[in-house]
Amino acid sequence: MEIASPVRGRSVVSGGWHDDAMVRMLRPLTRAVTYTRWLHLLVAIVWSSLWLFIDEAWWTQVTAAVLLGLAGLVPITRVVEGFQARLLLLGRRQDGESEEIVTTPSVTWADRGRTVVWLEARLVFGWLVAHLSVQLPLLAVDLATTAFGTEPAGDGFVPVKGQHWWHALLAPLPLLLLAVVVVWSGHLVTVLAKRLLGPSPAERMAALEERTEQLLERTRIARELHDSIGHALTVAVVQAGAARAAGDPEFTDRALSAIEETGRAALEDLERVLGVLRESQKPVSSRPTLVDADRLLESARASGAKVDAEVTGPVDTLPGPVSREGYRILQEALTNVLRHAGAVPAHVSVQVTGDTLVLAIRNPLTDPVPGPGRGSGLRGIRERAALLGGRARTGPDEGGWQVHVELPLS
Repeated sequence: MEIASPVRGRSVVSGGWHDDAMVRMLRPLTRAVTYTRWLHLLVAIVWSSLWLFIDEAWWTQVTAAVLLGLAGLVPITRVVEGFQARLLLLGRRQDGESEEIVTTPSVTWADRGRTVVWLEARLVFGWLVAHLSVQLPLLAVDLATTAFGTEPAGDGFVPVKGQHWWHALLAPLPLLLLAVVVVWSGHLVTVLAKRLLGPSPAERMAALEERTEQLLERTRIARELHDSIGHALTVAVVQAGAARAAGDPEFTDRALSAIEETGRAALEDLERVLGVLRESQKPVSSRPTLVDADRLLESARASGAKVDAEVTGPVDTLPGPVSREGYRILQEALTNVLRHAGAVPAHVSVQVTGDTLVLAIRNPLTDPVPGPGRGSGLRGIRERAALLGGRARTGPDEGGWQVHVELPLS
C-alpha cells in the first residue's frame, strides 16, 4: 500500500519506517568492532580466572583485584591499556593531535588513579558480561528443551519449571537480550575508556598549545613567502619595465643584475621555508635581520626609487625576533612603495631608542588611497607588530603614505 506524501511530493511505502528501524537495530550486529569490544571485556577476566585454580574462595578474587589495582600504579600500564583499548574498542589505530585514548605513560598520580579505576571497573564489568554471555544461551536452551517435553539441564541462573509448549515462544528472548548486552556493554565500556584512558586536562592543554604553535608557524611561513617572493617579483617587474622604457644598455645591465640578486635571495628564502615544511624537526637556518637591511635598500634604489635611509641606535644588538620581524616589515613596506607608487622618493627611518624599535617609511602618494584593510601586505605588517606586542599605523599622512611601527624590545 502506498500513501502519497503531500509534503515532499513522493510516495512512502507503509511499513518502510519499521524496516528502517529494524535495519538500524541490527546494524551494530554486523560491525566487527561490536565483537572486538565484547572480546575486550572477556579478556579482562583472564587474570582473576587464573586465581580460581588456586582456590575458589572469595579471598582469591579480592587478592586478584588488589594486585590488578597495584599494577595500575605502574606508569607503563597506561600505555598497554591504551593500545589495547584503541585496537579493540575503537577498531582502528588513532593518530592525531586530539586523541580520545592516549598511549603515554602515567605522569601524575591523577593519571595513575584513573588507570586503577579503569582496571577495576573493567574487571567487574567483564565478569558481569561474561556471566550473562554464558547464562543467557543456557536459559534459551532450557526453554527450548522443556517445550518439547525434555527435562532442563538446570545449569541456568533462572530455573525453568514445568514442560509447556509455549516455552518455545520464549526461547528467542534470552538470545535477543544477549545481543543487547553485547552491543550496549561494548558502547558503555568505550565511553568509560575515553573518560578514564583519555588525555588529562594537562595533556589536553599541552596538545592545544602544540596545535597553536603549529598554526602560528604556518601563518609565519605564509607571511615569509608573501613578503620574500612578493618583494622579488615586484622588483623584477619594476626593473624590467624601467629597462625597457629607458632603452639604455648600461641601465639594462644594472636592472638585470638587480633582478638576478633579488631573485637569488628569494630562492634562498623559498628553499629555507620549504626545508621547514619538509622536516619539522630540522633547525631553521638564520633568517635575515635588520643588520641586512642594506640589501633591501639597495634593491629598492636599483629599481629607481630614491631611498633616503636614517639608522639611529645599535641595530646589531636587537633581540632576534624583533630584528627578524623588523626586516620583514621593512621589506613589505618598500615592496608596497615600488608596487603602488613606483620610482618615487622614500624616506626610511630605523630608530632604536630605549626599549623600543621604531620603523617609519614615508613616500608620496601617486595612486588613489586604497580602502581600509585592502591587501594582505598591510595586514601582515599589523599582525607582525601585534604578535610582538607592538603597534602599527598605516595610511595617508600629510599628502603622503606612511608606515609607522613600534616594537618593544623586551
